[in-house]
Amino acid sequence: AGKIGLQAELITKDDYARLAEFDALFIRATTSVDHYTYRFASRAQAYGMAVIDDPQSIVRAANKVFQAEVLGRHGVPIPRTLIVHRDNVDRVAEELGLPCVLKQPDSAFSQGVCKVATLEELAREVERLLDESELVVAQSFVPTEYDWRVGVFGGQPLYTCRYFMARGHWQIIKSDGPQADFGKVEALAVEDAPGHVVRAAVRAARLIGDGLYGVDLKQHGRRCYVIEVNDNPNLDAGYEDRVLKGELYERVMTSFVERIERLKAPRTRR
Repeated sequence: AGKIGLQAELITKDDYARLAEFDALFIRATTSVDHYTYRFASRAQAYGMAVIDDPQSIVRAANKVFQAEVLGRHGVPIPRTLIVHRDNVDRVAEELGLPCVLKQPDSAFSQGVCKVATLEELAREVERLLDESELVVAQSFVPTEYDWRVGVFGGQPLYTCRYFMARGHWQIIKSDGPQADFGKVEALAVEDAPGHVVRAAVRAARLIGDGLYGVDLKQHGRRCYVIEVNDNPNLDAGYEDRVLKGELYERVMTSFVERIERLKAPRTRR
């Protein structure tokens, strides 16, 4: 930030009353609608500040039902999907096959997501999830060695990575032990990633907003499927920045300068 003329200050959840002192807010804590991060984002937007993640992005990224519906409606490739409620549970296995994946509407970081392989597992897990939410997202299972992650910022691709599955697991994070186990991360230049994967990610991200997103996709043969769009994606030294290095952060900060200037520019009357 300092390199491009921004004065940055690290604040915490205790600094809510100080927000009006700033021109922009960059949230780097895990977000959710019922969390202090959403209150900060909403207050910052009300003050006319440039804010990432903005409240709309937090709401849309947190709602997997919304994503399934809007991505499907706009022709973005997604796995076969069914929005499950108590009156259509019997359609899941018939329409999606087994195994399939069940998701809570507000699932994040592989939590609230499970794979079921039998009718007995399906009945048990759907019942458990419907006890917590009126709707559940069910999708056909797409087995892959890794997930693509495309970082999209302001509607443009920023970075690409392959997130490999955790050892002996079907997800990139295995968290059923005393310590979470992560699969390896392999960063690639955007131009070296498959073009149809990047294009699908950008299309999906633009349906959420113009903020900073991490779009997860699976590639199966010549086809790719958008799994979900996440706000507040990882930007970790040695991983997502392995290709662009410092340029990745400079692009993010430069965008903040542009957003601040745009918001402060006087509006002309037509």
